[in-house]
Formats: sequence, structure tokens, C-alpha cells
Amino acid sequence: MRRREFITLLGGAATSSVLGTPAARTQEPAKLWRVGIILGGSRTPPIDGFLQGMHELGYVAGRDYVADWRAADGRFARFPVFAQDFVRLKADVILLETAAAVDAVRQVTRTIPIVMGYSIDPVGSRLVASLARPGGNVTGLAGSTEDTSPKQLELLKAVVPNLSRVGVLLNPESSDYSEVQTKMQAAAEKAGLALVWVDARNPQGIDRAYMVFAGQRVEAVVITDDRYFFTQQDKLAGHAQRLRLPSIYPQRDYVEAGGLMSYGESLKEFYRRAASFVDRIFKGARPGELPIEQVASQVVINRKTAAALGMAIPDAFADEVIQ
Repeated sequence: MRRREFITLLGGAATSSVLGTPAARTQEPAKLWRVGIILGGSRTPPIDGFLQGMHELGYVAGRDYVADWRAADGRFARFPVFAQDFVRLKADVILLETAAAVDAVRQVTRTIPIVMGYSIDPVGSRLVASLARPGGNVTGLAGSTEDTSPKQLELLKAVVPNLSRVGVLLNPESSDYSEVQTKMQAAAEKAGLALVWVDARNPQGIDRAYMVFAGQRVEAVVITDDRYFFTQQDKLAGHAQRLRLPSIYPQRDYVEAGGLMSYGESLKEFYRRAASFVDRIFKGARPGELPIEQVASQVVINRKTAAALGMAIPDAFADEVIQ
């Protein structure tokens, strides 16, 4: 190399080092976001809808964000402890599986954004100021407050010829036990149907319930919305298929497990859509200015289960058909 070229090259390198040009500066790594996730119970498949939603938005776990999981296993007194953990870890967002954790987490932090994966009437529960402008550091999704009883019985009458007796499964430990009974009874009287009520709070209770349904010769069954029943989807669908009892459930997830039909919401879809709130917060949106999103109820049919029950239900009958 010629002496003049060498001096020019050396001088250029030195200048780049002093001025900090891109040629000499090490590229800064992208921010690794941290999401704290609080579960009311244990981890169940629907909450993984959040991971699906993040993937669909282009986020790769471990590369773009880290998810820290905390499960209360029904002990809600642990919510503040989890919140303190996330404050210490400097979480960018806290995702709540259940709105029951909102007050406990909000008492610990008023600065970290909180996203409700699912809630019911957050305005009436005073979790947010309004659906359009939640205010504070809370936003997320809300389920419908509609009484689904009339529609559930209407759907059963549409697919079960000459329906007259319907079994109803309830959990006596549910906080809205009496309210559900009152609404279901009113809907049944209007539809001209007789109801057979059975309580269950454990696996043995569910087994006994279906023995009662069989003995009482019910022609269809309604499974009421309950957190415990949600964990027993396979058992419930199995009993219904064994006894050839057309059944309707409160969430799509039951139909995925083999249930015939649902009218209500998909918890997995709620958590999948919660990812869009986290994405917008990452990009600078203020949670209090992100409107609460409501998800409408839908009719979902399991075609395979319908065929096993000898029922021909047209696809147009449902909003979604699971093959």
C-alpha cells in the first residue's frame, strides 16, 4: 500500500473513532420488554391466547419480550405480593387474567400499565371511569353483561325437536348462584320448558349430576358459566356424548373440547386480543386513554359432535363451526 493511502486510511479510522460514526459505534440492542402476568388460578390453555396474539403482532418471546408468570391458585391475597414482584422487576406492563386482581395491583402501583384480559362491567365495578376513557393506569377487555339464558334455551329448542325438559348444571359455591337460577327459570317459563336443577362442586358431583339427568329423562343440558366447570370441560363433554345429551356451554372453549354448542365468549380470544393493548402500550399509548374493548357473544358448533349425536345442524346456524 502506498504511504499516502495508508495515512489517509489511518486518519479516516481515527476520525470515525473520535466522532462516533456508525462505522465505529457498536449497535445498541433493541429493548427487551417485560410483561408480568397474574393468574387467579393455575395456568390454563386459554391464557396462552396472549402468547398467540403477541406472535401474530411480530413479537418473539425471549427476543422481544419476557413474560413473568405468577399463579394465585385461588388465593387472591397473593395479588399484592405479585404486584410488588413486578415493581421490583421493573415490568413494563402487567396483564391480569382476572379483573379480581385490579384493585390489589393498583394499590401497589399507579404507574405500571395494567391490562385486564377479561372483566365484567368494569365501570359498574369502579375499575375504570368509563369504557371510552378508562383513566388511570388500567385498560383492557370486558365481556358482555347480557343474560344469555333466553338465547341458550332458544338455541336448544332450535336443534332438539319437541324439546320439553332441560337439565341445568350449577355450582352452589358460585357468587351469582341465585341470580342465575332466577334468570334461567324466567327464560324457561317464557320458552315453555321444564328445568331439572342439579348442583356440582367437584368431579363426583358432576358424575352424580349426569346420573340425575339420565334418571329424570332430560333431553338437553345447559352448563352454567362457572370457573370450576371450565376446568372440567373434557369430563362434561364426555358425559354428554356418552348419554347422547345435546348440551350448550357458556364459552367456545367447551366446544373445542368436544361439547356440542356454545353461546357466549371465548376466553382464549379475549387474551389473544389483550396482546394488542400491550403492543400499543409498548409503542407509547397511555392505558387510561385506550378504550375498553367489548367482545360480542357468538354461536359455535362442533360438527363432529353433532354428527355423533345424529344431529344435522346447518353451518349457517352458527357464527363458527369447529370441524
